[in-house]
Amino acid sequence: MMVSSDVKEGDVKDAVLKFRGARILLVAASLVIVVAGLRAAAAIFLPLLFAIFFAVLSLPLLSWFIARRVPKPIAVVLTLVTDLAVVGALLLLVASSVTTFLESLPKYRAQLDVQIGDALEWLQGLGFDTTELSWVELPDPEPSDGRTLRPLDAGAVMGVVSSTVRSLFGLGVMALMVLLMMVFILLEAAGLPLKLQRAFGWREEDLAHLGKITQEVQHYLGIKTLISLATGILVGLYAWALGVDFALLWGLIAFVLNYIPSLGSILAAVPAIGLTMIDAGFSRALLLAVGYLVINVGLGNFLEPHLLGRRFGLSTLVVFLSLVFWGWVWGPLGMLLSVPIMMILKIMLENTKDFRWLARLLGPSPRPEISPER
Repeated sequence: MMVSSDVKEGDVKDAVLKFRGARILLVAASLVIVVAGLRAAAAIFLPLLFAIFFAVLSLPLLSWFIARRVPKPIAVVLTLVTDLAVVGALLLLVASSVTTFLESLPKYRAQLDVQIGDALEWLQGLGFDTTELSWVELPDPEPSDGRTLRPLDAGAVMGVVSSTVRSLFGLGVMALMVLLMMVFILLEAAGLPLKLQRAFGWREEDLAHLGKITQEVQHYLGIKTLISLATGILVGLYAWALGVDFALLWGLIAFVLNYIPSLGSILAAVPAIGLTMIDAGFSRALLLAVGYLVINVGLGNFLEPHLLGRRFGLSTLVVFLSLVFWGWVWGPLGMLLSVPIMMILKIMLENTKDFRWLARLLGPSPRPEISPER
C-alpha cells in the first residue's frame, strides 16, 4: 500500500508539472500571437490608443460642461473644439520652430566645420597624425557668408518632396481617425457602466472597481501632463533667458519627452546642449545643462512623486525595456506611448489580487528600511 501511494503521489506531481509547463508554453505562444497582431494592426491600435489618451484627459472638461447643464452632444463638441485649439496651437509652434531651425542649419554646419578644423590643428600641434580623419571637411580659409550654392539633384528633391507628402498624408489620416474615435469614446463614456452591467451582469462593486481604475489612470495622466507642461515652460524660459537659440523648440521637446521618465529628460537635453556648445561655447552649454538638471530633478524627483506617490512609479529598467519593445512594435509613436501604456497596465494589475505581485515588480525598488538605533 505504501508503494502504490508513493506511485500515485509521484504521478500527480508529474501531471501537475506537465500541466504547468504546457500552460507556460500556451501563454508564451499567445503572447507571440498578440505581439504579431499588434504590429500588423498598428494602423488601428495607434489611433485608438491616442484617442483613449486624449479622451481620458478630456473627461474632466466634458464633465465640467455637463455639470453646467450643457446638452451632452454640445458638450462633446465644445470639448473637441477646445482640444483642437490647444493641439493646433502646439502644432503651429512646432512647425514655426522647426522651420526656423532648418533654415539655420547651414550656419551651424559652418560653425561646426570651423571648430573641427581648430581641433584638428590643435591635435596636429601635439604631434598626432590626423590624416586618417578624411571624413572631416576643413573650412574654407577664404571669407564667405556660409551660403555656398550647390547644384540640386532633381531626383533627390522630388524624392524628399514625395516622402514628405506621404508622411503628411499619413499623419492627416491618423489625426482624422483619432478625432472620430475620440468623439465616439466621449459620447459612449457615460453609458459604458450600464452597458457592461447589462451585457456581462456586472455588480455594483465591479462597476465601482472599474471606476476606481479609471480615476487612477485619469489622475496619473493629468498630473503627468501638468508636470510635463511645467517642465517645458521652465526649460523654454531658462533657455530664452540664457540667450539660447530655439528656446521655444527645446521647451516643446522637453514637454513631449517628459512623459518618458528618466530617459526622456536626457533625450530632450542632448540636442539643445550640443547645439548650444556649437553656437555659444562650452560655458553657456554647461549653464544650460545645469538648468536642465535642476528643473528635471526638482519636478521629476520631488514634486511629481509628492503628487503621485511611489505607487505610480516605474522601474528604470522597465522604462528602458518598454521603450525598446514598443518602439520595435510601433516605431517612434510606440516609444512615445510606451510609458503611459505600462503605467496603465501597472494600475490595472495593482487592482487585481492575482497579479498584484507583477505590478510590484514593474514598480521602482523599495526603499530599505532603516532599523532604529539602540
